Amino acid sequence: MSNHTIAVPVTDLDAATAFYTTAWGVEPHTVTSYYVGFNLDGQEIGLNPHGAAQGMTGTVVYWMTDDLTGKVAEAEAAGGTVVFPVTEVGGGTSLAIVTDPAGNQVGFITQG
Repeated sequence: MSNHTIAVPVTDLDAATAFYTTAWGVEPHTVTSYYVGFNLDGQEIGLNPHGAAQGMTGTVVYWMTDDLTGKVAEAEAAGGTVVFPVTEVGGGTSLAIVTDPAGNQVGFITQG
């Protein structure tokens, strides 16, 4: 299992699921109204229909952490800015998005 997840913001989850299923040549392992997940050679890549509402401006890599709140606080102390605060998004998963000092987005995620 990967220590990070790549999330792609999409506006039409059904259309995006059909496209990426064809593009990547694999069926999704998880299909919900809030996330469609694919496993590509051990790399988790998910489609997020709520990405724009969460502040995503493009594809975001979410790094796994056991202490989500602590990791976000550390990123802020290092010059980051919270774009999407720690939020439970479904299925026991919580995440947050911060930007680095240059405005690049980085995500942090924990799964309960």
